[in-house]
Amino acid sequence: VQLVESGGGLVYSGESLRLSCKASGSGSADALYTMAWYREQPGRQPILVASITAGGTTDYRDFPEGRFTISRDNAKNAAYLQMNNLKPDDTAVYYCNTYPPIWIWGEGTRVTVSS
Repeated sequence: VQLVESGGGLVYSGESLRLSCKASGSGSADALYTMAWYREQPGRQPILVASITAGGTTDYRDFPEGRFTISRDNAKNAAYLQMNNLKPDDTAVYYCNTYPPIWIWGEGTRVTVSS
């Protein structure tokens, strides 16, 4: 399975971004896995940002404040992360994968939030 993330960029505090993830290849649609977004900041371990089951149940774990919304399109093998009111501390490389992660990681998409 190949994962391709996109949608990152340089934004200012308070702005929004919508990240996209496309899974392709053999096995990407089997069983409709729980999909998730993770982020990795310099010097820190990657952390889970949000997950969504095949049926649409979401979990924002350590990000409950409502700024992030995860969604998916099962027909397109795609997942999305809408990020609003971005803060400089959201600066990171964002990756998608299953939850727990079982596929080879993609290159991620870099989000930089400037104050």
